[in-house]
Amino acid sequence: MKADSWAKMGPGVEFDLIRRMAARWGDLVQQAGDDAAILDIAHGARLVASTDTSVEDVHFRREWLSLQEIGYRATMASLSDLAAMAAEPIGLLVAATIPAAIAETIELLADGIGQAARDVACPIVGGDLTGGDRISLTMTVLGSATAPVGRAGAKVGDSLWVTGRLGGPGAAVRALQAAQLPSAEHWPRFAHPVARIAEARWLAGQGASAMIDISDGLTSDARHIAAASDVAIEIDVSSIPCVPDVPPGAAATSGEEYELLVAMPDEFDAEAFSARFSLPLTRVGEVVEGPGAQVTFTEGGDRVDLAAGYDHFSA
Repeated sequence: MKADSWAKMGPGVEFDLIRRMAARWGDLVQQAGDDAAILDIAHGARLVASTDTSVEDVHFRREWLSLQEIGYRATMASLSDLAAMAAEPIGLLVAATIPAAIAETIELLADGIGQAARDVACPIVGGDLTGGDRISLTMTVLGSATAPVGRAGAKVGDSLWVTGRLGGPGAAVRALQAAQLPSAEHWPRFAHPVARIAEARWLAGQGASAMIDISDGLTSDARHIAAASDVAIEIDVSSIPCVPDVPPGAAATSGEEYELLVAMPDEFDAEAFSARFSLPLTRVGEVVEGPGAQVTFTEGGDRVDLAAGYDHFSA
């Protein structure tokens, strides 16, 4: 399999770098380009695996979060990649870089990692520990799925849905950057995110054709589905479900949400989802005829331009 045959990802510096690296590996690159890798194992089972890194002063600041919150967020961010594939967690490996200054309180970091793993019943099966000048947590998550859902299955006529409400993490970060206290509504969504694992597996059972977790912002992650599926997508900005005091445009670009964007058959009924999980599921758009890999945002029937979401390589 040639490297350029899988690299249907949206725009951005991070993804340009991935494509350049993949070009050097050639046929070694296989089945990549989703939130997690899918490997066939014995008796028709499929192993789903993903690695995610959380680095101090890139993904978090120690003055903003406790060690427990840092460990919890990093773990849930990785587990959310399994949710995006509708996989059930079966193992977590933790590779941690620990500064000497926090070695005496490493139990607090461990408590946060452990709580996140317990919340989704995921055993911790290994890892690595090293010293360094700032905290870095690399989480490798393993899951299983008989029919994992990737980004490439969306088709014309599908409707697009978002779980939960968006905008809380972005609002919390803006408050912190302004030396203000985030609101009680926004803060938990930033410090204590939830991987929608059970919700994703239920949606897969109802016919989900494509899915992604909203880690880089709806504006960016919708483009990944459009690119992987080679379809056009239209999203109605006014329909985006928002937390209080956050307008739809800001909610659309808020990263680290870990809610799901999912393509479903047009006849899908969201009421059963909301009744089962006590969580909103909101229709925000549809897959339409048009040039592949194109995402259009509209409001009141007029096209609007929205900024891209989170960029790991932005200044």
